[in-house]
Amino acid sequence: MAKKKILLLSDDMRLTSGIATVSRDMVIGTAREFDWVQVGAAINHPDKGKVLDLSEDLRKNQGIEDAYVRIYCNDGYGDPFLIRRLIDEEKPDAILHFTDPRFWGWLYDMEHEIRQKIPLMYLNIWDGAGLVGDTATDPMWNKEAYASCDLLMAISKQTYGLNHRILKKFGEEVPDHRITYVPHGIDTDIFQPIDEKHKHYEALKFESSKLKGDNSDKFVVMWNNRNIHRKHPGDVILAYKHFCQLVDKNGGDAAKDCLLFMHTQPIDPNGTDLIALIGELCTEYNVLFDDKVIPSERLNVLYNCADVVVNMASNEGFGLGTAEAISAGVPIVVNVTGGLQDQCGFINPETNDYFTADDYVKIHTLHRKDIWGDLKHGEWVKPVWPSNISLQGSVPTPYIFDDRADFRDIGQSIYEWYMMSKDDRKSAGLKGRGYILNENVGMSRNNMSQRVIKSINDTFDNFTKRKRFGLHLA
Repeated sequence: MAKKKILLLSDDMRLTSGIATVSRDMVIGTAREFDWVQVGAAINHPDKGKVLDLSEDLRKNQGIEDAYVRIYCNDGYGDPFLIRRLIDEEKPDAILHFTDPRFWGWLYDMEHEIRQKIPLMYLNIWDGAGLVGDTATDPMWNKEAYASCDLLMAISKQTYGLNHRILKKFGEEVPDHRITYVPHGIDTDIFQPIDEKHKHYEALKFESSKLKGDNSDKFVVMWNNRNIHRKHPGDVILAYKHFCQLVDKNGGDAAKDCLLFMHTQPIDPNGTDLIALIGELCTEYNVLFDDKVIPSERLNVLYNCADVVVNMASNEGFGLGTAEAISAGVPIVVNVTGGLQDQCGFINPETNDYFTADDYVKIHTLHRKDIWGDLKHGEWVKPVWPSNISLQGSVPTPYIFDDRADFRDIGQSIYEWYMMSKDDRKSAGLKGRGYILNENVGMSRNNMSQRVIKSINDTFDNFTKRKRFGLHLA
């Protein structure tokens, strides 16, 4: 039987954004099952207008003899004219789009036209959710987006819950195959612990010496994110300073023994000037930047140089960097918000097992410390609950919770990792890798790919074409 062909609308899979990375891993992981055509988006795309065929690369590098992968390079995610042309030329069996719903108004406007022929599917995420008393703050303005799709693959349990609640509130049918939980899958063959037998062990020694100099026991805190406001890089620096002050207060020498390594642009108009910030607020402690775009193999080496990886974003759909770190066997400190919750291994006290996506239909989110602050969690993480939950908004997104972690709480959690022995940190990190590999958790590339395949095939099996509109004269 001929393979089904999927038209993917997302960031060009050759790029380095989180969306591009997941798109690439998803395509590679499912290319034996599906053919793929991508509208590969970028701002001011250098290859705009080109059509790139990557099929031969997958045949050689992945051993997929019948691989079919093409990228239509484009400024942005496309428009109705491009989609109609690709449906006519490439004849896809489905369309899958992936990123913020605010980019897809034009696609939802033509959903009935598309769904007369093929299903429309969405790999979707929403950063914020919460409760104030009994008032839910689900993003109801996204209802039209969700209702326009035959399949919603939610990349976080929080998103899965709000997908269900929003569609049901507006009278939509929600059979099991329509909404599925498909967390981002980490390439665990790339992101893995490095020991003496690993092929990149010499690279590890080299990078470690660059970071630590003559002090091989230097404690390295790593932050791998864009320098943008919701990631709170300034608070990360303050958290590190607070940690260093705790080290000094308790007889250590943080200026000698500690380092904050930030893999980011130190100056970004979407964030702040971190050089100036450090020059005023953190002159006495070591902060090092690396803003180079690097291959995943080198990024794994850098994770392996770190003792702990931090993410204190106030809104976070998934948090790819800390998931990669866990896969590499490195402990983490994260804010309890959005998709970061899924990386913590929180235990439902009612079942004595991990919270499921279905649990989130009822509970919404775990970001309230007064309700959930005593939850058991994985040994690989020190979760920090937000100290302040404020309602933010804009014209396209009128309300969304902003979950702000106190930098002192983050600094204290880093200090707790510092006080553990290196062997205990390694043991905790390896348990985190086991969590990523757990089939029921679903965060490895292989498990993500299997969930994508099942979700899409179930959609094909249950798809009913929409009827054409008719004109009735009174």
